[in-house]
Amino acid sequence: MVKVGIIGATGYAGANLVYLLSKHKEVTISYIASHSYAGKKFSTVYPSMQGLCDLVLEEEDIQKASLCCSVLFLALPSPMASSLVTEEILSRCVVIDLGADYRLHDVDTYETWYKASHGSPALLGKAVYGLSELNRKQIETASLIANPGCYTTCSILTLAPLVAEDLIDRSSIIIDSASGVTGAGRAEKTASLFCECNESYKAYGVVTHRHTPEIEQELSLLAKEKLLVQFTPHLAPMNRGILSTCYGNLKKGITEIQITEAYQKWYGTEPFIRLMGSSLPETRFVKETNTCAIGWVFDHRTNRVIAVGAIDNLVKGAAGQAVQNMNIRCNLGEQTGLDTCCVNPL
Repeated sequence: MVKVGIIGATGYAGANLVYLLSKHKEVTISYIASHSYAGKKFSTVYPSMQGLCDLVLEEEDIQKASLCCSVLFLALPSPMASSLVTEEILSRCVVIDLGADYRLHDVDTYETWYKASHGSPALLGKAVYGLSELNRKQIETASLIANPGCYTTCSILTLAPLVAEDLIDRSSIIIDSASGVTGAGRAEKTASLFCECNESYKAYGVVTHRHTPEIEQELSLLAKEKLLVQFTPHLAPMNRGILSTCYGNLKKGITEIQITEAYQKWYGTEPFIRLMGSSLPETRFVKETNTCAIGWVFDHRTNRVIAVGAIDNLVKGAAGQAVQNMNIRCNLGEQTGLDTCCVNPL
């Protein structure tokens, strides 16, 4: 059994992680921590978990956690993780960071977009970007895995075949993404209150959202040239889920068959990618699963492709992908403990 720990276990991503790990047949939770709820049982904070996880939450102590765990998950706001992780910690356990501190390769880019000083810039070169479908080989031997953001996971996976196979004008990429309210975290915020979100739909973080440079970084690596994208996030009145609608102008002569072949080439054997063709995905199709569903439409009138991706922001966009990365890193069977399907409309 792999001994695992979670620091930041009572936020939405952390709680989903506890749920998935509590059911995982190859791991045991050895350490669970939350600054806000230290001393309380996890199942007191989340009563639905009674009988599944009744561990008492400890005060956050990464040194202690690294001594009793083989894999340590961090679900902390930026830049907290960067001030905690050290070479010494990484010599004792694998760290999977669900936050943003190790996703960006360039410290100046991080500090510009996150308005914070990075606590361990020397470790940025050691971190592997944990988008499992694209970086599986690097993840297999990584000691520090940067779990991708939710918007970025959906957007990058939806666009990767089009960018990598050079099917679109890479300067034409526009991404409109909508997220459920859990994407804002569990902390009390006026903008996240039910009466502020229900019966409404809004754009936010326009041209300033922190996931923008992450999307650009990873698509640029696929393209082997620097890309800029127009990314606009939206808040949808639902608990969970992300839908990314991605637009790109097709290169001259590109056909619908070539688009389909590109998606099949990249994802045809991927267990957590569901290719839907022109039958476009909805967030309810992937709720509480680790699946990214992708569909696409060829617009002959504008010579544009519109690709649509859907994920559960708390699973494939956070906790599920973290477990997927752990499974790869620890050779546990990539699909272990993770669902790929759900029942609709229930």
